Amino acid sequence: MGFFACYSLYMSLRLSFHGGAGKVTGSNFLIEGARGKILVDCGIEQGADFCEECVYGPFPYDVKTIDALVLTHAHLDHVGRIPKLVRDGFRRKMYMTPPTRDLAELILRDSVNILRQAAERRGLAPLYEEQDVETALSRIETLDYHIEKEIAPGLSCYLRHTGHILGSASVRVIDEEGVTLALTGDIGNSPSPLLPDWEPVTDADALVMESVYGDRLHPPHTERVATLRDTLKRAIARSREDSAILIPAFSLERTQLMLYELSNFFAEGSLPAIPVFLDSPLAIKVTAVYEKWGPTYFKPETEDEMKREGSIFEFPFLKKTLAHEESVAIEKVPGPKIIIAGAGMSHGGRIGRWEARYLPDSSTTLIIVGYQAPGTPGRRMVEGASSVRLAGTEIKIKAKVENLHGWSAHADRDVLLKFAEAALAEKRPKAIFTAIGEPSAERFLAQRIHDYLGGNAIVPELGTTWEITKDSVKKI
Repeated sequence: MGFFACYSLYMSLRLSFHGGAGKVTGSNFLIEGARGKILVDCGIEQGADFCEECVYGPFPYDVKTIDALVLTHAHLDHVGRIPKLVRDGFRRKMYMTPPTRDLAELILRDSVNILRQAAERRGLAPLYEEQDVETALSRIETLDYHIEKEIAPGLSCYLRHTGHILGSASVRVIDEEGVTLALTGDIGNSPSPLLPDWEPVTDADALVMESVYGDRLHPPHTERVATLRDTLKRAIARSREDSAILIPAFSLERTQLMLYELSNFFAEGSLPAIPVFLDSPLAIKVTAVYEKWGPTYFKPETEDEMKREGSIFEFPFLKKTLAHEESVAIEKVPGPKIIIAGAGMSHGGRIGRWEARYLPDSSTTLIIVGYQAPGTPGRRMVEGASSVRLAGTEIKIKAKVENLHGWSAHADRDVLLKFAEAALAEKRPKAIFTAIGEPSAERFLAQRIHDYLGGNAIVPELGTTWEITKDSVKKI
């Protein structure tokens, strides 16, 4: 018997948390078997300066020894450091669902300019260039849901729906000895009007699950839709000719949900017909990807709706402004008007220009429809700041700020507990790691899993490594 064969008899899976522990963003997990190594996600930390050490610093592992990278989904905090990984020596394949491949291309191409601007402000070289993105994209191999594939020596991968964004997946890794580890990526806020519900993970010896809203509840879908409609009605009523209704929205998923609901509101006549501007080149391109893959990857009833109606994101007075000149011209359109633009946390993109223009106006309404990371302008506005710094300028806030809960693409506390309960029902993992959340949310969810479900819940620390066997999970 060869060395590696003997070694594998005593070898377990090893899991290292190099991101996504004690933080919502920056997911990066290393899985090591007897013969192979897999990375799951390689994201950037959002809310921080893009030039900080957590972004620019070296990876805490030998990049050249990684055999494969698996992506759970295409959000920047899960894909944003991939071109740096390639620049630093990663030479193998990357695996993801077909929609994630298309979305990741858009997100990574867009990130080049964002990171270049951040670097220029600090007098630094860019984190990566267009060529690094091109090289990364050339290494992608798509892998669909429910297909088992060996992607590294002795390590196979299997993807399941998570209902978070289009193409999102949980990842189950199994080694030659049958030891299994599952990582959820982000779990969706089911039920979604667009996506299938998340699929349970019932076959893992250990589970890493997100906990962004592990200590909070979302209102039911019908309630949050009604709240959005009523908030828009009030905003339209108080708007003047020289004001606007601003919706900072993530280009990926949140914008598409907003367009879908607005289309329904206008179709049923519950809102007056006013101009709506989708002022985000990235969001426009992402919406096209949703149109492309929706008939295959949406929930069945929404797929049927698309086949009947054609587009579910269009309506007569929607204007998509790709060009800069078209964006600038929005200001000349008298209110009331709705402007949807990124970035979702107001830390870049076109929304910053509109906030600088309209936040000092008391008849303006700013509608927040997503998670705002600590340190971001969006977070400060949600917390009631009287002013906010945008592009180096302090802007007075006289606008009405409406923070609408429940629109996150992340599951809330009770849904996360249902996910954990399903995982514990059959194979019963030896440990459930609560990660990808702020520390308080991770701890709260872990305590609930322990108290309500009797599971062994662990809050991992950044940089720690854990050994997983069929019989135990222990820190090493």
